[in-house]
Amino acid sequence: MLRTDALDRLPVRDCLPALTDALDGHGTAVLCAPPGTGKTTLVPLHLAGLLGPAGAHPPARRVLVAEPRRLAARSAARRMAWLLGEEPGGTVGYTVRGDRRAGRRTRVEVVTTGVLLQRLQRDQELGGVDVVLLDECHERHLDADTALAFLLDVRAALRPGLRIVAASATQDSDAWARLLATHDEATDAPVVQGAGRPFPVEARHAAPPAAVRPSHGTWVDPALLRHVAATVRRALTEVEAGDVLCFLPGLGEIGRVAGLLEGCGAEVLQLHGRAPASVQDAVLRGGGTGGADGGTGGAAERRVILATSVAESSLTVPGVRSVVDSGLARESRTDHARGLGALTTVRVSRAASAQRQGRAGREAPGVVYRCWAPAEDAGRPKWPSPEIAVADLTAFALHAAAWGEPDAAGLALPDAPPPGAMAAARETLRAVGAAGEDGRVTERGTRMARMGVHPRLARALLDGAPRVGVRAAAEAVALLSEEPPRDYGDDLADALRTARRGRDAYGARWAAEVRRLRAALRAADGTDGRDAGPEADHEQGGPVDPRQAAGLIAALAHPERVAAARGGRSWLMAGGTRAECPDGSPLRGAGWLAVAVADRPVGSPAARVRLAAAIDEATAREAAAALRQESEEVRWDPDRGDVVAARTERLGALELSVRPLERPGPQALRAAVLDGLRREGTGLLRWTRDSRALRERLAFLHRELGAPWPEVSERALLARADEWLGAVANRAGLARTDAGDVLRGLLPWAEGEAARLDALAPERVEVPSGSRVRVDYAAEQPVLAVKLQELFGWQETPRIADGRVPLLVHLLSPAGRPAAVTGDLAGFWREGYRAVRAELRGRYPRHAWPEDPLSALPTRRVNPRR
Repeated sequence: MLRTDALDRLPVRDCLPALTDALDGHGTAVLCAPPGTGKTTLVPLHLAGLLGPAGAHPPARRVLVAEPRRLAARSAARRMAWLLGEEPGGTVGYTVRGDRRAGRRTRVEVVTTGVLLQRLQRDQELGGVDVVLLDECHERHLDADTALAFLLDVRAALRPGLRIVAASATQDSDAWARLLATHDEATDAPVVQGAGRPFPVEARHAAPPAAVRPSHGTWVDPALLRHVAATVRRALTEVEAGDVLCFLPGLGEIGRVAGLLEGCGAEVLQLHGRAPASVQDAVLRGGGTGGADGGTGGAAERRVILATSVAESSLTVPGVRSVVDSGLARESRTDHARGLGALTTVRVSRAASAQRQGRAGREAPGVVYRCWAPAEDAGRPKWPSPEIAVADLTAFALHAAAWGEPDAAGLALPDAPPPGAMAAARETLRAVGAAGEDGRVTERGTRMARMGVHPRLARALLDGAPRVGVRAAAEAVALLSEEPPRDYGDDLADALRTARRGRDAYGARWAAEVRRLRAALRAADGTDGRDAGPEADHEQGGPVDPRQAAGLIAALAHPERVAAARGGRSWLMAGGTRAECPDGSPLRGAGWLAVAVADRPVGSPAARVRLAAAIDEATAREAAAALRQESEEVRWDPDRGDVVAARTERLGALELSVRPLERPGPQALRAAVLDGLRREGTGLLRWTRDSRALRERLAFLHRELGAPWPEVSERALLARADEWLGAVANRAGLARTDAGDVLRGLLPWAEGEAARLDALAPERVEVPSGSRVRVDYAAEQPVLAVKLQELFGWQETPRIADGRVPLLVHLLSPAGRPAAVTGDLAGFWREGYRAVRAELRGRYPRHAWPEDPLSALPTRRVNPRR
């Protein structure tokens, strides 16, 4: 029975004629309508011809509606079936991963965008489907962007009669209209505006009373969560009727705020993608449901729904009159260099904030409480980040390659994929055998693209099933395709046992996914058809150890994350990244790990292990065989500070074995020594007092005279090391190399200048007393330090470097301390000597202190005692 009263209340009904005309004339259209106006439920029924007698409405068609989330797909199908007076599975059905309710009578089928991609890979013409409606395009999920690009390809090349509607709840219609332009005329698709009649929503800013520390990674300041909980209580007090919908970034924050709301006088429900079906149904039914899993109270007239961004659009949550917006959302980020993903908490965009606000005005006037100061509005991004800009693109690259567009250049995408991310994705596809060197999909890759899991997991399923059996492989892959709840722990084998018990919603979804994967594996013909459970015999006759089976599958999926222990709680992964387990983890003490899920917290050099299995070295070698390298290495080892000559076996960055090389080549040895020398510096040579003095003399000449005198700085010597280093094989050979010989080898012998070294920069200078005094070239101006009495009669300051540079004379007291410093001896005798004589003659009476130093005889001796 058609519920015409409910259908007539949906505001989008007024634009249905315009939408029909747009599709009849152009074949594609953009539908912009606010949330709650009926674009997800009424429009598909209209397009399928289910709203009235033939002739007054479009002819009967089969309509496919694509939603970004499973929860939204099931909800939309239930709502449309209710409007028709039916249950899902009849005229209206749905298909999500692991759950299908559709049959031959189904005219409107709601699917996730991931399911739509799988169908397109199996049947590019999408036979039997007349209209595809892509809902919530504004959310910019990667699967939705890809599906739309493929559909436009199908329409242009295979089925020009296929009709496509891009539905969005935001006013970003121009870009979508250009994207849906017809290929022959290049005219933009018509834009149909669904002028909804939302009720007014009053916006109230509820900034925290004290400063809140910025979020980073998945950490959110507990002070903000306390303030959000207080704001929910405020909403329950100030808004007299209706439910409160509170937006939080993730499951952890939902759980903490739920705890803070105990005793608030309302039923508290937790809505997210992993919520049990009973909770999802309770939320979407509305009213005082009571008693559902996930609530913190009994039956109550009013409800508080704590939700992630899953409730921003696609879903209608009945009964909501007030919204509390934490202002935060959670997005994924991928470190392509390390192959690690991480969730990060970001400020919600202005577009998403408007979506959240609209939830309060769907059924009556409402109120939104924004948990930030009004001044922060302008600093928020206009739109959320498109997933293609931040995500791991391996699955996208496989879909594109299987579609015949390895570089995705010919696809009509709203945003082009980042080149670096695509390069990393294509490298992964080559590593798992899904694509060739030219980037084109292989036969194996085509099978993988149809399996509905990440290419890494598809590889693990295909390669692991013959080793551990179809069932064991499917069970492990199902556990990796949707990360289990945190309370399952971080040991993959323990988590597998918990999932098998099937006592929660995750366990039920996991079991359904296992069945789907077993069927997909048989359909892909990736095994010989045998199905082995965890207790079944192995091919070679031995039993399959569940722990080893889980570890092998995880290692096959992520061979670069095979990790060897480096201490009690640290491991080094084959990809080169260090990984750590939390305190109390059962994985502690394992020599080897297959890390299935890991992320890298903001600011941390090490990855955090979220899910892993203990394995042995043989499993690591088998799974990561493509990373195995055996090489003869002659290198400088910084840890040992010497040359290492060995035959080394590695798994990526992991050193498996080292055996000494018996006869390494002299050239390789010398190259390793050169590397060590450049790493650690010329201090490895033998430096005597004379060699250091020679270096200082040469540095002086280069500074004052330039070429051809060589530069002998550390940088310059190392740059020319290949010229002056002899046949040295190790650190000991460097220690025997006289630095003075090296420096003398660099003298300008060819120019004939080397013979003038002692004349230009004498090592010693003879003074009037007959002493040969060493010149110190360490300072900017060379220094001659000599006792004052030895210079009597010496009127002119000695000069070097062809007379260009005067020596700086340090006139020493009898005790060897500088009594005066001068570059002008004549001036000192004339003006400074008297003061020095008056100060020191009484202290050193046995030394000569003549009144006229220019006429006195220089001496090294003291006067005899009387």
